[in-house]
Amino acid sequence: MTIELDAATTAVGSPQQVTTWQNFKRLMGYAKVYKTAGIFAVICMLGYASIDVYFLSKLPALIDEGLSGDNPEFMRWAPLFVIVCFIVRGIFHFLSNYCLAWVGNNVVADLRQSIFEHVMAMPVAFHDRTSTGTLISKLTFDTEQVLQATSKSLLTLVQQGAFVIGLLVLMFWQSWELSSIFLVITPVIAIIVTVVSRRFRKVSKNIQNAMGEVTKAAEQTFNGHKVVLSFDGQTRENERFGQINKHNRQQRMKMVATKSASVPIIQIIASFALAFVLYIANLDGFVENLTPGVFMGVVTYMTMLLRPLKLLTNVNSEFQKGMAASISIFELLDQQKEQDTGDVAISRAKGEVVFEQVGFVYPNDDKPSLTDLNLTIHAGETVALVGRSGSGKSTASSLLLRFYQASTGRVLVDGIDINQYKLKDLRNQFAYVSQHVVLFNDTLANNIAYGKPDASQEEIIAAATKAHVMEFAEQLPQQLETNIGDNGSLLSGGQRQRVAIARALLCDAPFLILDEATSALDTESERHIQEALNELQKNRTSIVIAHRLSTIENADNIVVMEQGRIIEQGDHRTLLEQDGAYAQLHNFQFGG
Repeated sequence: MTIELDAATTAVGSPQQVTTWQNFKRLMGYAKVYKTAGIFAVICMLGYASIDVYFLSKLPALIDEGLSGDNPEFMRWAPLFVIVCFIVRGIFHFLSNYCLAWVGNNVVADLRQSIFEHVMAMPVAFHDRTSTGTLISKLTFDTEQVLQATSKSLLTLVQQGAFVIGLLVLMFWQSWELSSIFLVITPVIAIIVTVVSRRFRKVSKNIQNAMGEVTKAAEQTFNGHKVVLSFDGQTRENERFGQINKHNRQQRMKMVATKSASVPIIQIIASFALAFVLYIANLDGFVENLTPGVFMGVVTYMTMLLRPLKLLTNVNSEFQKGMAASISIFELLDQQKEQDTGDVAISRAKGEVVFEQVGFVYPNDDKPSLTDLNLTIHAGETVALVGRSGSGKSTASSLLLRFYQASTGRVLVDGIDINQYKLKDLRNQFAYVSQHVVLFNDTLANNIAYGKPDASQEEIIAAATKAHVMEFAEQLPQQLETNIGDNGSLLSGGQRQRVAIARALLCDAPFLILDEATSALDTESERHIQEALNELQKNRTSIVIAHRLSTIENADNIVVMEQGRIIEQGDHRTLLEQDGAYAQLHNFQFGG
């Protein structure tokens, strides 16, 4: 049975096949839960724009009736009218901004949660080929761009769009002859906005890619800080980051140039329409039927149009940023999660493992990591896998946990193909201790209990004691309740390894995988841990991957691997008597 590892293929069409409207519609799907607040926000935006339009609609009457003295009553109520208009306008402004921001922040929070959960559900092969920095950039920077599209952009589009429509209605209501001039520039503005939108979207995508490179470079260098210092690599890393940073700056300046050019161009075009209106006003007989108030009103409305046109042009860049960011996010969310095809439940395995002619090839790698692997591990046995780096030892354990799936052959647990088990149930059967210890920025106790969060304090202390964690925990300020920092930064390598072993001890799983579990321990600590592991391995099936042969001399079966194949197996004494590959490794480590 051959199973493709590259499961993370795009489930929908490429970004070029998705229109802006389709993308926006999908994004708004996240806002359905908050549609009541969203509708209320839109109503308040329209109310805000309506107050502005209504206020400006009184301008001709102010000139023709109020200032001329024809209607004294008008001027008497004008101060109160101004105050009431601005109070109502202020209320609409606050409610629209607050409600829209509430919807936008909730949408982005949900989107971030979806991204986080989706990334955690992706297969190991996806994480092997995808930079953590790129994923963090999508989770932070890209979602922030989406927030701008769902809040600030929508606010300006609705509010200023309604204001523009209101002003145009007023203009045509007062004088359709003068207002018709404005229609001449509408197609030109539409063409400019279309061209600029495409430019915004293209540059925005480049900016997001550049930000991913910045995050990736920074994360890689910061994580390898000690190596950089040790090999005098500061200058090289500074120069490398400088190039990436420069590229990011250049992309941002392209966005600024496009944005800065589009606004004055549109305003200049609009000014030609306004200038033409003023020119027409000088022609004899054209404005004889217009009162001074109406004429000033139309001119004022045209002037007032310049600012919302500027805002609408500016917001287009923010909107296109959000759309480009959402495309990047949806590309990730459309990739296929880790598949769980199993339907067989298992509470606690008996402990037998069989590899039947198992072959495995990593994605984008021509050379097989495992070839025709046949191995039977009986319940309660301790089997050690030894061999040079790259011989396939860790790959075999990864197949057991279904981090990857065998390219050929099959793996059985208790006589059943592991692909038939429910994935969660299968992984609950294994306690795994890697040579690369992963600890969380949390208390020592919570790190030990990570695999069994409902463990009692007594169980945690018992596991910590067996793993010799209490020896150094008692010296910490708050003992087991001490926060050990990012990835256990407050602990030494050996201490971190002991915490990982205590975590495995507490899980009490039927299978135990130790991948170089004692590699970071000093001789004294290793002796203590080995005693605890010997006790732990009783009545359990243990798979020990080791370079240091001193840790596996008591194993029931020692399997020697070379280039993905088993070349020898047997107990320690038998393999030494054979004087083969194992004996050579032993002589090399112990000097003959």
